[in-house]
Amino acid sequence: MDTTLTIAGDAPPLSRSPWRFALYFYLKSRYTLAAIFVFEAVQAACTIMLPYAVKEIIDAVTLAKEKNLDIFDTAESGLILFAVLNLGIVLFSRASGAMLVLTGPKLRREIRKSLFSYLQHHSHRYFISNFAGSLANRIAEVSMSSMHALWTITFDFYPLIIKSAVALIILFSANGDLAMVLSLWLGVYIYVSYLLAKRCRAYAQDFAAARSLVTGKIVDSVTNVMNAKMFARRQYEEDYLTDYLNHEVDHALRTYWYMEKLRWFQFTAAMVLMVGIVGYALKIWSDGNLTVGEFSMVAGLAILLIEAARGLSRSFLEFFEYIGNISDGVSVFIQSHEIVDKPDAPELKADQGEITFDDVTFIYDEGLQVFEGLNVVIEPKQQVGLVGFSGSGKSTFVNLILRLFEPKSGAINIDGQNILSVTQDSLRESVSMIPQDPQLFHRSLMENIRYGRLDASDDEVIEAAKKAHAHEFILQTELKYDSLVGERGVKLSGGQRQRIAIARAILKDSPILILDEATSALDSVTEKKIQLGLEHLMKDRTVVVVAHRLSTISHMDRILVFDEGRIIEDGTHDQLLQRNGHYAHLWNMQAGGFLPEKDQV
Repeated sequence: MDTTLTIAGDAPPLSRSPWRFALYFYLKSRYTLAAIFVFEAVQAACTIMLPYAVKEIIDAVTLAKEKNLDIFDTAESGLILFAVLNLGIVLFSRASGAMLVLTGPKLRREIRKSLFSYLQHHSHRYFISNFAGSLANRIAEVSMSSMHALWTITFDFYPLIIKSAVALIILFSANGDLAMVLSLWLGVYIYVSYLLAKRCRAYAQDFAAARSLVTGKIVDSVTNVMNAKMFARRQYEEDYLTDYLNHEVDHALRTYWYMEKLRWFQFTAAMVLMVGIVGYALKIWSDGNLTVGEFSMVAGLAILLIEAARGLSRSFLEFFEYIGNISDGVSVFIQSHEIVDKPDAPELKADQGEITFDDVTFIYDEGLQVFEGLNVVIEPKQQVGLVGFSGSGKSTFVNLILRLFEPKSGAINIDGQNILSVTQDSLRESVSMIPQDPQLFHRSLMENIRYGRLDASDDEVIEAAKKAHAHEFILQTELKYDSLVGERGVKLSGGQRQRIAIARAILKDSPILILDEATSALDSVTEKKIQLGLEHLMKDRTVVVVAHRLSTISHMDRILVFDEGRIIEDGTHDQLLQRNGHYAHLWNMQAGGFLPEKDQV
């Protein structure tokens, strides 16, 4: 865990270092991984000792022919060793495979779950600044790369160490000069391969970022496919995506060409040594310093080790590519959480629903100041409308109540409790929000409504749907309450989505209700029906309504008029009209019941 990061209390302690990030998860499965390492060590030792068993057999056969002995009797011990080694390879490799089956899927699940958990603690600002598709792609890439990096260490790097150690011990017993040449070559070859492959990490990280960017662009384009159809922009979207695909290809070529150059070095070095070591062994044998079996063993060990080292160099490249992928992911995910609960923060007790802004100043990161010293009190059970031109501060006012952003100074209190001092979950449990364009999960209608209260019974869900006048259209769908709504609810009309959102809020039954023009997407007949449901929902609650159609808030207890981050008028509809001020000006200039984006005077 990086101590320089601000991390939410219940978020997993993940590190921005790809090494520490991966190690955090590896240690969770340390016992099964330890078993895999033991099994792989024995398997590697058995594999590299096969040439020694062959040497024993050849020497025994040579002796049997020289002394006219029975070949099978003479070679019995060598044959038994050869069979035992092969049996060991089978048993220990499959034991390792069984541990892999038990460990791999669970470890990958843990990585994805932890990344998703950490991601959920990020702020609203974080999510509006990143493609959803890119984030999802990075979760998949980081989890897969973490697993592949582990398997590379376990099944490539570690076995080579065991093989090299056993092989060199055997070679030193046969001929020290050969063993020394091979050990020096292995040391230099592996070190140079490591240094060259390490440089690949930066290329791989850039390539991973390019892939995630392309995925995000594809998801964005697919999500907005109806826009492309309506504006006849199919070719434009293809050309737009092609630019990013070309960007990905550029990074791919840069990465793969570097890998290819490195492979030229590795294959050439391996070829030279393989020919050289066999030729050197042949010379020693011709001088009478090696038996036929020892020559066969030396050649076999050299070929096995050189092939393993050549494979290791490939594994180095892949390993650092995996580390690059992890680096790209954690650099995006593992950032400070902008909005976190204080340690041991209590839950909000919102019985009355009084909302107080006390000298609140808020500035966006971009430097745009919205509020400066804002003071306002919304009384318990009071119904308040917010009006003003676009950018006047209405949405920011609501977002601050929900703690999607935090004020630079001042305090926002609900029933006398500073919302910065209580848990975010308890705050948002106390507030129901119905946005202008509600987004639904690609789940059933029943699940989407029940999201308001997870322990609600089917009957309670259906009753909420009836109050929101959603029951009738739900029964007309193919699977009724089990019907899937499509991504973000695209299978439903705007009005139907709105009614599902209202049903969800009715089921949630929170003391504070925020409406962002909840009926603007509805036709007049449906709106009239839903107003009845909203009246039931708004009863005995503190209600804040962001209004784009002034007629929807004319009956409110109170109306706050926003202009450039200030509340310039405050009163009932009739009082504000009598003042003949800014609100009266807005009322007179609204077209078709809606306010224009800006003052038309």
